[in-house]
Amino acid sequence: MPQRLGIAVIGAGMAGRAHASAWRTAPTVGTGELPDIELVSVCDIAGDLAAATAARYGYSRHDTDWHDIVNASDVDIVSVVVANSLHKEIVEALLAAGKHVLCEKPLTDTVDDARVMVASAERADSIARLGFTFRRAPGLAAIRDLINDGTLGTVSHINAWYWTDYACSPTAPMSWRYKGELGTGALADVGSHLTDTVEFLAGPIQSVSGGRFHTAITSRPLPLGHVVGHDHVEVSDEYEPVGNDDYAGFGVEFPTGSGVIQVSRIAAGHPNSLGVEVFCANGSASFDFRFPGQIVLNQSIDGAAATGLTTIQLGPDHPYIADGLPMAAPGVGVGQNDGFTFQARAFLDEVVGRPEAESLPRCAHFSDGLHALQVRDAVIASANDNGTTKEVTA
Repeated sequence: MPQRLGIAVIGAGMAGRAHASAWRTAPTVGTGELPDIELVSVCDIAGDLAAATAARYGYSRHDTDWHDIVNASDVDIVSVVVANSLHKEIVEALLAAGKHVLCEKPLTDTVDDARVMVASAERADSIARLGFTFRRAPGLAAIRDLINDGTLGTVSHINAWYWTDYACSPTAPMSWRYKGELGTGALADVGSHLTDTVEFLAGPIQSVSGGRFHTAITSRPLPLGHVVGHDHVEVSDEYEPVGNDDYAGFGVEFPTGSGVIQVSRIAAGHPNSLGVEVFCANGSASFDFRFPGQIVLNQSIDGAAATGLTTIQLGPDHPYIADGLPMAAPGVGVGQNDGFTFQARAFLDEVVGRPEAESLPRCAHFSDGLHALQVRDAVIASANDNGTTKEVTA
């Protein structure tokens, strides 16, 4: 085990701050020793933002050029949390320099670029992983355990949604999130999380059908300052067309059944509502991120409901909580920020060589990110062909 690991974060926006905070907190969760974790740098082209984020989360310095992180001898692990189109160039340079890389989802913009990134990760001597934080939600992890251990059994039907409202306002400023073709908007942004969640519970999506998109707000004003995450800033009178989707919906087929997925960034009143219902051979279960400390469970015997729908308060008997929360008790809050911390700790465990059986579950591989983009492209193909069924290509 190394004596020290130096951490940097490239990207100081909303998700960048989540990563910056997570590296600071990661040594306090999980089990087993870690080397000294040194918080080295937060990097962003917006120097004032990088400086503020570095100071807030205790990093020694800030940088404004990602090449400085690539060349930094005191940095061993890097979170890449910038616009999707920038991932490939930055990640490949970091891997070539021997850095361990945790890349935010989605992996990149295109399947071709994703294949290149997968190949680079496979060649690298360092570790490259992808951030799908909802895998770390204790409720979703508990439902997966109930499926895999036979309590719920085979999944036959799934209903999943991710409603957000960050794009509801027509004066929300133009940013990289609104640029690109149909399929690179809500589907790529929040949909990448949701398709991974569905596959986490039900297995790989093999085909899609009924693909459809809708763009409700077709132009947005240009910002007069930095746009951080979903923030609203002062805007100009000049507008630019929106190229991608505010809403996407489609059906899916997985190895043992089928389901429906819908995502939106214009779902008024839902700032961050990811939900999933799974219907299985021995009952059903559901999780709604608006109520992150609980799941709803039904168990059946020979098809007849034995329990009705029962709300289960998550506690130390469920994944992550006993070794993840300072107050590990039923009904005590757990949320999305904790997921970033669990993810960072899992990455550290892998970097130091701790066996998976003795650590938190591993982070997603770049190949998982490639598959997510292949699902996205199948949805786009379905939408372009009047909703016909499209196989998810390998």
